[in-house]
Amino acid sequence: MPADCISFKNTGYFSSLICEYLNENQELKPFYNRFPNLDNFKKQIDEKQSSFTQESRNVLYSVLSKQYKKVDASILTLQNIDLLKLENTFTITTGHQLNLFTGPLYFLYKIVSAINLSKELKEKYPNQNFVPIYWMATEDHDFDEINYFNFKGKKVQWNKEASGAVGELSTDGLAEVFEVFSNEIGHTKNAEHLKNIFKNAYLEHDNLADATRYLANSLFSEYGLVIVEANDAELKRRFIPYIETELLNETAFKAVSESIEELSNYSRNYKAQVNPREINLFYLNENLRERIVFEHDVYKVLNTNLSWSKEAILDEVKNNPEHFSPNVIMRPLYQEVILPNLCYIGGGGELAYWFQLKKYFNTVEVPFPVLLLRNSVLIQTEIQSKKLQKLNISKEDVFLKRNAFINKKVREISNIDIDFSEQKKYLAQQFEGMYKLAEETDKSFLGAVKAQEVKQIKGLEHLESRLLKAQKRKLKDTVSRMTDLQTELFPGGSLQERNTNFSEFYLEHGTQLIPDLIKNLEPLKGEFLILTL
Repeated sequence: MPADCISFKNTGYFSSLICEYLNENQELKPFYNRFPNLDNFKKQIDEKQSSFTQESRNVLYSVLSKQYKKVDASILTLQNIDLLKLENTFTITTGHQLNLFTGPLYFLYKIVSAINLSKELKEKYPNQNFVPIYWMATEDHDFDEINYFNFKGKKVQWNKEASGAVGELSTDGLAEVFEVFSNEIGHTKNAEHLKNIFKNAYLEHDNLADATRYLANSLFSEYGLVIVEANDAELKRRFIPYIETELLNETAFKAVSESIEELSNYSRNYKAQVNPREINLFYLNENLRERIVFEHDVYKVLNTNLSWSKEAILDEVKNNPEHFSPNVIMRPLYQEVILPNLCYIGGGGELAYWFQLKKYFNTVEVPFPVLLLRNSVLIQTEIQSKKLQKLNISKEDVFLKRNAFINKKVREISNIDIDFSEQKKYLAQQFEGMYKLAEETDKSFLGAVKAQEVKQIKGLEHLESRLLKAQKRKLKDTVSRMTDLQTELFPGGSLQERNTNFSEFYLEHGTQLIPDLIKNLEPLKGEFLILTL
């Protein structure tokens, strides 16, 4: 099981902001709390331990115990739930939408990162306990983002009219999806196991939250993973003070808006990942999740007839906190309020929007977690690995975008040098003399000299491009083999982990797939893993 690594920067798929974070750029320090290394977790533990109350632990334990009554959990998972009552127990959390059949591969990598970091921390700090958490995004309402997964280039989709929180969606209609998927994967031993997982998850449970909990538990329970469904009245009750503050003071809007401006000043290329609303809460009820707004001294729920005065909405919060759903800005705060959490593990886009939240957390006086970029993996077969070697394609080459990849490889394998860099350099040197001559005679000729220089450089570039195209035609078969291989590893021209579903690899590797990931993923290493299975 050979493994190799490439830096996140050299993949070309990660923003400069994330690369600078990984390099611990000091100018970014105001936007996070502590960088993810083992030593820094000591202060994070102390900070969280002093702020997280025993009452919060008791509520969390009570809710999880109820949620797990109908779950066939492992002994390790049940032990981890019990440990949450203790003041020396902390969580390592990752979260994800309720994508059909896990969605893209990185769902697995997020959870494996949380499991492995929990193990590393236990070795470093044996007097504390660390519990890996998967936070199910049950309150999301973007059904179109989660109702499909890709399988060998085909989209397996659940077509359904949906509204409200996705966790409460009925699983009606998934029997038809099961039939489509079953016909695609065949009848091998691993295929039958996949069918059973899908069937037991989606056809034996009434709603999407319960189905997703079953699915994640069936894949990861032996590693002690605890799955949190936070759409719960008891948990929301712990969040009441922050809901009230948001309704009355627009706290998040002010703090996050300032952070976005500061991040924009830090980097001209920074684009806000999420923009705050004046009120960052939805009203949640059966088949309903709509924004709360404050207009003309009245709180209203958009697209409904619901409205309250200030006193009335505060009564509603106290009586029915489960009706208030944090949006993407407030969800991280809700997580950190109800969990004894040390670290959040997410993708590059997630970390970029967490950077917007540090000032908000400071304002409401909640400890900001360590932010860790999840593990990223490119899985290749032994046959693909041998092909890459035979075609002399390096790990850096294979990550190049298609045109750059083709141009680089054509230049390398051509028997003529199709690189006019030296000629362009020589031409620039020649024009230096012409610029000097124009300066000494008549400066009005400088524009004409510049125009001639641009024209001749464009001519060289055009000739270079035509020669390159001619070589591509001449080397068509070799180029085709290279691009076919790259397409296998980067389906849709994007990272494999953002496109491919785990089932494709499960068909080949079966129950060994996840243990292999557990064995090879190192969450604190800070590099992109290339894994040959």
